[in-house]
Amino acid sequence: MTSESAQRKRARYVLFDVDGTLMDAVSNQRQVWHAWATRYGLDADEVYQVALRTRPMETFAQVAPGHDPHACLATLHELEDEDVWSGVYAAFSGASELLQDLPHGSWALVTSNYEHRVRGRFLRTGLPLPEVIVDAAAVEEGKPSPVPYLRAAARLGAEPADCLVVEDAPSGVRAGLRAGMTVWGVNAADPVAGVHRHFKSLREAVPHVLAFAAGPQRAR
Repeated sequence: MTSESAQRKRARYVLFDVDGTLMDAVSNQRQVWHAWATRYGLDADEVYQVALRTRPMETFAQVAPGHDPHACLATLHELEDEDVWSGVYAAFSGASELLQDLPHGSWALVTSNYEHRVRGRFLRTGLPLPEVIVDAAAVEEGKPSPVPYLRAAARLGAEPADCLVVEDAPSGVRAGLRAGMTVWGVNAADPVAGVHRHFKSLREAVPHVLAFAAGPQRAR
């Protein structure tokens, strides 16, 4: 085995969810849905509670069945795009340090949002961007399907078994597990079912994620 082959064999990769994992966007999501509900004359709190557990098109079907879902989605996208530049965003403690210290080409973002919004938010918060971003437009099946994480691994040239997924949400955790990857949960008081390790905050997870990326001795 050549030294180059040995190095590739030792390589480890980290795949991050964005909202709720690297960036606190809960208040932004609530504000966007509040603005959307107001435009349609709906109760904002009721709409937001539905939106928390369903995808947008499913949300529209439940809360605004008499409206064109595609028009509803266009309005939502307009409001989300506006929020990228007008909303207040904050990266979780430890996010900048972690992303700066990971080896170049060893990590990616896997998000149910769209790449242009992620880039805008990262620009505003000063977080570094990776070469690989798998967004909602890149796949036909979103989380909890394993497809987004498998797509990210393929673009990195990584085997699923060499990848660590860092997530905060049950759908993302299921996606990582179905992809055959190591999955760690962050930013929750209690662990999401199925995670291999759980950290109450991203800050707490930072040294462990860096250790995973450094070599195979820190697997599950």
